[in-house]
This record gives sequence, C-alpha cells and structure tokens, in this order.
Amino acid sequence: MGFSRHNRRQFLRVGAAARMGAALPNVWVSQFTWAESASERLNVAAIGVGGRGTEIGRQAASLGNMVACADVHRKNAENFAQPYEGRCEIYGDYRKVLDRQDIDAVTIGTPDHWHVKIAIDAMKAGKDVYCEKPLTLTIEESNLICEAVQKTGRVFQVGTQQRSEFNSMFLKAVVLARSGRLGNKLQAISSVGQATSGGPFPTSEPPEFLDWDFWLGQAPKVPFCESRIGWSFRWWLEYSGGQVTDWGVHHTDIALWALGGEETGPIQVTPVSFDFPLGRELMLEALTGKRPWQELPVSYNVAKSFDCDMLLPNGNTIKLLSGPNELIIEGEQGKIRVNRGSLTGKPIEDLMDADKKWLDDEVRKLYRGKEPGSHMRNFFECVKDRSLPISDVYTHTKSVNACHMANIAMLLNRTIKWDPEKYEFPGDAEANALTHRPQREPYQIVL
Repeated sequence: MGFSRHNRRQFLRVGAAARMGAALPNVWVSQFTWAESASERLNVAAIGVGGRGTEIGRQAASLGNMVACADVHRKNAENFAQPYEGRCEIYGDYRKVLDRQDIDAVTIGTPDHWHVKIAIDAMKAGKDVYCEKPLTLTIEESNLICEAVQKTGRVFQVGTQQRSEFNSMFLKAVVLARSGRLGNKLQAISSVGQATSGGPFPTSEPPEFLDWDFWLGQAPKVPFCESRIGWSFRWWLEYSGGQVTDWGVHHTDIALWALGGEETGPIQVTPVSFDFPLGRELMLEALTGKRPWQELPVSYNVAKSFDCDMLLPNGNTIKLLSGPNELIIEGEQGKIRVNRGSLTGKPIEDLMDADKKWLDDEVRKLYRGKEPGSHMRNFFECVKDRSLPISDVYTHTKSVNACHMANIAMLLNRTIKWDPEKYEFPGDAEANALTHRPQREPYQIVL
C-alpha cells in the first residue's frame, strides 16, 4: 500500500537536531526556529470556529494573541471574532490565514473530514498545530499526517484532553494499570455511548452565509441539508466515523496507553454486534464506490450501537462498545473505573491512602516532566521548547486507527487482522480498500 512507519523517537531526533542547529530533512521547516523572532506571546489563529472550534480558540487566545480566524460559515467567524474588538481578522478561506507570516500557531476545530488537509497545509506554511479529535477520517490519513509532522518538525497536539485534564484521573488510571498493580494480564472496556439516528431530512438551498461546496471539501457533492452541519456532522460517515471515533477515541486512547498498546494499536478487531440504521451493506457499497452517495437516503448513517473486541500484541484486550460513559480496566489483581467525573476502585483507593506521593510522582513522569492540568497550556509549552506534546500525533493515530478498524470490522461483519509494521491488513483486499477514500477535486490532501 506504500505506507511508511512513524514513531515518536524519530520526531524527538528531528526536534533535537533543530534545537542544535543541524540541517533538517525538508524545505518545509525553514521557519522551524520561530522563537528567535517571535514576541513573548505567540500569535495564533483559529480555523473552524463552530461550537468546539470556538472553545479551543478561546483557550488559545488566553495564552496567545488571537489575530485571525477562518470559517466557511461567516456567522461563526463573526461571532468568534467579536470579543477581540477588531484585533481578530475574519477570513472565509483558511489558506489566507496560512499565508500570513505573523501567525505562529493555529487551532483547527473543523468537522473531521477537513482536519488532515488543513493541518498539513498549516505545517507546510510553518505553523504549529493544535487539532481537534478524532484527527483523521481514514487510516490512510493517519499515515499522511504522521509523515507531514515528521517532515516539517512542527509541534502538533491532538485535542484528546483526557491526557491532561479532569484532575489527572485518567493519568492516574494509566499509571496504576502500567505499574502491574492490577495484574499482568489486562482487559479494558471503552464504553462511549450511542450515536444519534434520524432522517430522512429535507434538502434546500444553502444559506448565503455558508460556502457549502467548501464545507463539503473532499466529501461527495450532495445538496445542502441543515442536518449535515453543526454538531450533527458526526452522524454521517461522509464526514466522520460516528460515535465510534468521536467519543470512542477518547476512552480507547487512554485504554491503549494503559494497556501498553500506544505504539502499535490493536492487531485484531472482531465485531460482536452493531446497528447501522441504513444497513451495513448499503454503507459498504457507498464507501467502496459501488453506489453513489447521492442515491442514499438523506439520513444519519453511522453505527448507532456497536460492540467490538480488540486484541493487542501483548495479549491485552479492549472492548469498545456503546454503553454508559466510562472506562473500566481490570486485571487478575483488581479493577478500576474512570470517567470525567470520578476514578474509583479498591486499587486506587488503597493507593490514595498509602502511596499518594508515589502516584503523584509517577503521573508527572508519565506527563513527560511537565505539569498536567491544561491541554492547551501543554501545547504552548511544547511550542516554546520544541518538545513532544502529551497527545502527540504518533500515539493518537494508533488510537484513532483502532476506532477506524472497529468501523471496518463492522462494515465487513467479520474479524480483521492488522500488521502495524507493514501498516496494512495482510492479504485482505476488502479491508485494505476501506483504509482510504476518493477525494473530490480540488480538495485532495497533498503532502
């Protein structure tokens, strides 16, 4: 398939070379040493400023100078820029933001199908990037974004904020699981809730304040439907992986980290049960080009409910399912449960009483020597010292690929096996065909 392999060690070698003044392997990194001429506060821009995009843009503005924003939805951009009283210039085309030489970093809060193209364009323009999760739409995009980070040497943080925030509860769960105190053979349940179903929905002319063709980007050309934009984009496979990738990547990311699979991801995924409202066969036909997307009902089409088993190279297992929002990690010596509201279980309760200092020290080590608490602050700190953020692109793509594999296994309705070294499903043409998609001109991703 022509995929290459990427890892964090290679990034760290590139970053170290840059800090020492050594030559870097690609012309894209000509602006790598931004700090030599940048002011004390970074100039930042926000690309995609709907709901979540506004939230991360505001976080970045609290740490830097917000000088520009871009959105194909003009009202979103106007609402975002309003508090900055003329200091934040508005654009409809993100490429005009990237043309500005005074911008050091960007946040990306667009729908999922735009993440990788904008991120690669931003890095090629010399910008550091904070991008929302799930980072990619396909497994092939995961490979492309890793290659771009490697070539450019840019700092890249993915918005899986459970790695930084929520009182370090997820970090504590990871430390405990990796310490062996739960046992040597671990299993996790990544339970992330159901997707939304609905439709068919009416189509109409797009509103005058929205560039509909630009919003669609690489995705198939279809008539405007209000239920495709805003929060609801998540429920269309054209633009997202549904709840499997949207919330699934949060808990599955932590599960892989805790169970020692963050460098590989799973090697086998088996579907147990699932429910595609339009039927898996119809969605498989659309994804493989056997049926035009325009012929599908104008309805939400992602898996509403799901249950998949994942096997890691070390024998540990993860179950990804649409149950109550929580992550459970269990071994032969104990079990813990964590979500954004609590961390419970006898093993953690015993530690909090007897070994709290040990736990706090291990959390700081896990967090690569920095202080956890703010995911955006971690990004800004790493931009300044050119270090690897806590939610780096290399581990995140393993996590999002695990979720992509769950969707692929359900669409094929059978077990699939993955080779992380070859970056393919060995001898499985059907599964490999689902690792990529046609991209509509002129919105293709170009390295």
